[in-house]
Amino acid sequence: MIEIERPLAVINSDAPIRICDNGCWTDTWFAGHGQVFNIAVSPRVEVQVAVHPVRADQARVVIHPANFGEAFEVRNSTAPWGPHPLLAAAVASMKVPREFRLEITIHSDAPPGAGTGTSAAVAVALIGALDALTPGRLTPHEVAAAARHVETGMLGRQCGIQDQIASAYGGVNFIEMSAYPNATVTPVAAAERTWWELERRLLLIYLGQAHDSSALHEAVIRSLENAGPDSPAIVELRSKAPRSRDALIRGDFEELGRVMIESTEAQGRLHSALVGTEACRVIEIAKELGAIGWKVNGAGGEGGSLTLLCGESSAARRALVLGIEQSSAAFRNIPVRLSPGGLRVWRQDLR
Repeated sequence: MIEIERPLAVINSDAPIRICDNGCWTDTWFAGHGQVFNIAVSPRVEVQVAVHPVRADQARVVIHPANFGEAFEVRNSTAPWGPHPLLAAAVASMKVPREFRLEITIHSDAPPGAGTGTSAAVAVALIGALDALTPGRLTPHEVAAAARHVETGMLGRQCGIQDQIASAYGGVNFIEMSAYPNATVTPVAAAERTWWELERRLLLIYLGQAHDSSALHEAVIRSLENAGPDSPAIVELRSKAPRSRDALIRGDFEELGRVMIESTEAQGRLHSALVGTEACRVIEIAKELGAIGWKVNGAGGEGGSLTLLCGESSAARRALVLGIEQSSAAFRNIPVRLSPGGLRVWRQDLR
């Protein structure tokens, strides 16, 4: 009989992804300042850390990415990072005490590369879990900043600030960036029945393939390098966030849908590659079958996903899902629920 080693402790954490980011691209360094409205939802990213005493004959940190690939050992505290740079860099950033050996499992039902901030949610959940092994606790804002630093400072990737904030805070938020990367986060307050109705009306449609948001950031930066924060496209996108916030506070779903459509159209004017072929196909189906709003999630481009806002009829909502999924084997509805809470971390000591 094989004896399974019992860990000293198990730390669990989870964090939501985000959709419907009206005002996206204005949370970037090249936009200078911006305003973003977004909605945190499940499926959440789940992290579990089994903490063992260190042993010379075993790897100090092993990560099991579950639905993201094969298990691997974290060997380096600097580049090269190995098969999953984001995960390895996040571990290195937290400086876990060397007396511990960690078995880390990461799972999410959200497809990677969907434009829903999944990589940011992974970093937030992983940093939050590892924070439980060091003195003190990071605030949601500090976790978001640490997760962004992993991507931009340690990996040299292009990204904005909204994804990490949405995942750390949860809920529906109005994010105002005064000067990159400094931001204030204001939860959007609405009647309870408005939240129920919003959840009923939302759809997340995966377009069948991942996209590379960092590469898209590079393309947009090249097109805007001389325009600066007063680029007409950036100015137009900034205006969508406060309108989205105000519409939801009033429970005005028709207006929210209009702003989603305008945001997608403005994204397309920012750069022609940001509203991909498959997104356009789904938008045409959504128009025909009664959707009142659609928003390309995140950076956009080929692949990724769309947020759809449905009308009053639940039957029409079901018909819309069926029509989209029957139009292509690649298109898939990802069931979502609002996530009023952001990062959650809890620890169980076993010895």
